[in-house]
Amino acid sequence: MNYDTLDTKISVLGKARIQTPLQGQGRFHNDKNFISDNIRVVIDVNVNSLVKAVKKGKEPPSFELAGPRKKIYFDPSKLRCALVACGGLCPGLNGIIRAVVLELYYGYGVHNIYGLQYGLQGFIPKYGHDILSLTPGVVGNIIRKGGSFLGSSRGPQDIEEIVDCLERMNIGALFMLGGDGTLMAAAKIVDVISKRGLKISVIGIPKTIDNDIFMVSKSFGFDTAVDVATQSIRAAHNEAMGFPNGIGLIKLMGRHSGFIAATASLAQQDVNFVLVPEVDVDLHGPGGFLSALEKRLELRGHAVIVVAEGAGQSLFEEKKELRDPSGNIKLQDIGPFLKNEILSYFEAKNIRITLKYIDPSYIIRSLPANSNDHVFCSFLGRDAVHAAMAGKTGMLIGHWNNHFVHIPIKASAGKRKSIDPDGKLWLSVLEATGQGSLRNE
Repeated sequence: MNYDTLDTKISVLGKARIQTPLQGQGRFHNDKNFISDNIRVVIDVNVNSLVKAVKKGKEPPSFELAGPRKKIYFDPSKLRCALVACGGLCPGLNGIIRAVVLELYYGYGVHNIYGLQYGLQGFIPKYGHDILSLTPGVVGNIIRKGGSFLGSSRGPQDIEEIVDCLERMNIGALFMLGGDGTLMAAAKIVDVISKRGLKISVIGIPKTIDNDIFMVSKSFGFDTAVDVATQSIRAAHNEAMGFPNGIGLIKLMGRHSGFIAATASLAQQDVNFVLVPEVDVDLHGPGGFLSALEKRLELRGHAVIVVAEGAGQSLFEEKKELRDPSGNIKLQDIGPFLKNEILSYFEAKNIRITLKYIDPSYIIRSLPANSNDHVFCSFLGRDAVHAAMAGKTGMLIGHWNNHFVHIPIKASAGKRKSIDPDGKLWLSVLEATGQGSLRNE
């Protein structure tokens, strides 16, 4: 990808003039603990790209490094903050909420922190949702629970009404947890705030269990999803091994990107076929999936199949264009479809099989985060607070080249990260499974 045209400049509400209260704390005892806006993380670490930029006299594209600043924009004693979580559930949501509240309260001395319930509906008067006052006592133990402490919802809400609510509440900093739809809403909120001349910081914390946020190398909850998905693969493999011509079929999350399916299959290498949205397959024919599955059963007597929920949409004869309340296209359900196709294929050939179908999706997304995601969420939440206190806005906290960085929302929203069919991840899946192209060449 060409990063030269990517605008990585971070907007600010004004000059940061207030000495941060962090400087007087034991954990921040010298200047080395603070980050300058001039410290940046190169986007493309390929040496050839760097050399080419230098030879042209250009600075290589880079992101601003996240972390605490020596000077902040907001007066903590007067600041009022709000948090909202939108979209589907994801392991780690409560960890993010907890980290934001604790850093605001103990790090900066901000005591007016509010939680909007049930996503963007929480801003709209007609829904009548209560606003929660968030304190360390309220959020202290939520990290042990799955789901979302603040609740969530899908679907667009009137942006003007949302900003009206922010004005009525006298909010200075808004933290928005959500996926691509939430980030696009955040960008619109920033535009309305700017038009009204308001001084409100909007910080996005990208949430997607599918790990498909553009320009973000890793999103929270993904590690937990892979961890739990491998247990489903292990169970499916045991089921398949227990019967003659046993087949384990697991459907995992991944509407448009198959990162969970691919990564979990590499983590638990008992998988023989992986189907993802990025790579089309043929169902029938000598080179198709069903023929390859039959050959696998002839050779080994069992098979394990992992399919991402958005895979194989081209296989459906009836093309539907239904959308959910958030505007996302409703996918055809590939799991039951593939199960029925497999059963019909072998029944027609008078070959007896035993097929076990497993869909752990709602179990995975509603569980508490694992240890790695807990740590990751703590970094994200605290860096989001540092950015807001410094008066930055219209940005999200992302992870890039092993650093936490500031990414303009508009550089990410509306785009999607996906598996490169020629990249290392997918080639490793092909090597581990030996499945081939599954196409009639």
